[in-house]
Amino acid sequence: MRSLAMTSANHQEEAVDKAATIRTLNDTFRRNPTAGRVVITPAVSALPHDQRLALLMAVVGFDNFNAGDDPYNEHDFGAIEQDGVSYFWKIDYYDHDYDMASPDPANPHVTRRVLTIMRADEY
Repeated sequence: MRSLAMTSANHQEEAVDKAATIRTLNDTFRRNPTAGRVVITPAVSALPHDQRLALLMAVVGFDNFNAGDDPYNEHDFGAIEQDGVSYFWKIDYYDHDYDMASPDPANPHVTRRVLTIMRADEY
């Protein structure tokens, strides 16, 4: 029994550590999106330049994470209100060629991040 409890505790600790690593990598990327790829949807692309820039700056500076939007505490999703319109942003994890999902989002050597910014009704 004791070893099962220790194994469970170790597994939980590893999951917390992995989430912390992913969170740090996501925050670093979101604050400097030139370190990966940024994709905007047609509705965001149609915004005037100054509104697109303001939206990007809101994503870069985002810190309103909560359990509803960020249940795994990885800082990979957020919701922003701008000029009465709701927008979402999310981070996805890909392999080096951006062809498939990353085998390990906590490992920056095998992961490329993509930040997508969209109007909420495009989700």
